[in-house]
Amino acid sequence: MSLFAAAEEANRRRAQPLAARMRPVSLDEFVGQEHFLGPGKLLRRLLKAGRLTSVIFCGPPGTGKTTLARLLAGEVRARFVQLSAVTSGVKELREFLHEARDQLSADGQKTLLFIDEIHRFNKAQQDALLPDVEEGVVILVGATTSNPFFAVNSALVSRSQIFQFEPLSVDEIKSLLRRALDDPHRGLGEHNVRMHDEALDFLAEVSDGDARRALGALEVGVLSSDQRPLEFTHELAAESVQRKPIVYDRDGDSHYDAASALIKSIRGSDPDAGLYWLAKMLEAGEDVRFVTRRLVILASEDVGNADPQALPLAVATMQACEFIGLPECQLTLAQAVTYLACAPKSNAVTVAIAEARADVREGRLIPVPVHLRDRHYAGAKRLGHGEGYEYSHDSAGGIAAQDYLGVDRQYYRPVSRGFEVELAQRLEAIRAKLREGKG
Repeated sequence: MSLFAAAEEANRRRAQPLAARMRPVSLDEFVGQEHFLGPGKLLRRLLKAGRLTSVIFCGPPGTGKTTLARLLAGEVRARFVQLSAVTSGVKELREFLHEARDQLSADGQKTLLFIDEIHRFNKAQQDALLPDVEEGVVILVGATTSNPFFAVNSALVSRSQIFQFEPLSVDEIKSLLRRALDDPHRGLGEHNVRMHDEALDFLAEVSDGDARRALGALEVGVLSSDQRPLEFTHELAAESVQRKPIVYDRDGDSHYDAASALIKSIRGSDPDAGLYWLAKMLEAGEDVRFVTRRLVILASEDVGNADPQALPLAVATMQACEFIGLPECQLTLAQAVTYLACAPKSNAVTVAIAEARADVREGRLIPVPVHLRDRHYAGAKRLGHGEGYEYSHDSAGGIAAQDYLGVDRQYYRPVSRGFEVELAQRLEAIRAKLREGKG
């Protein structure tokens, strides 16, 4: 390399952010995603077998999708070309595919085509990829933060291996930060930084599994401080972190995943988790009506008669939120979430109605017993309808020894929690009385 070229390279590297400079240059340096990239896992096996064709990387930002795509090109000795679905049209895509075909014919080298935000390609653009992907002209690596099964053409999904990227763990983020602090060429090793343990912990935790965000905060803290050697304290770490925008698509995964987490946390009787997921939904601008509808459903589905006050409370929450709106109704929602989480749980009514409807739906039908049929019309008496019916209020205890179904079926089975303990005792006595009326 000439003196001028070396200077240009040094200037270019200095202009890059730390996250770009610290990108791994081999798979051995890559951190995270062991569930598909670890020894013996699918992506490793595809590389070893030489059968990498079309893959889609999906997951949150800062988890290594672009970096891994570059590394894969090196592993399969393919030319790396990156397109953005935001700026490239069908014409540009077809021109590139024609070029890739010529390259393959001329020297046998394949091209790895990396398409960022592939979900932004329209159907015509995605369809244009199919022939060359199927013929092996290009190795397609698409990246998206959306669920590919919702956002990407089904024909393309069916021809691709889907790899779900997960946020990096706290320990994985720490290892990346330490590597950046130790590396004098690509990282910050020349700055003589003494990282405090609590500062390292803070950066790793607050980054939410986003390596780019963690390295960016580290770089801001180091380069904005004149002190050398630098004591990188918890205070400095906190001052170097920007508030991370909440990724929340109200029509996509983030919406449904947060709602699922909220309901499952309440069902699992964890008020703290319930409050967190509620807070995330509110901060992201979730429709309050959607939240209250889910709470009303949960009150019957998961609490039921174990706490009969749960449903009135949930309905009152829905009405109150409609009446007062945000921000004040966050207090009403928090009250409902914590009450429902701490309430005794029962799905007995959920199971009961499901079993009863299954009997009806599957043809296990029961005719209405004659004594229960309507007798308030002309001719009913001649048919014997209503004959023999006993008015329950005239019976001792308000329960008549009478058969109301005609067959012996039980759907409602109270659990041994909350108010259903008392209901179960009552029901045992009631059913004993009703059995006396069965012929």
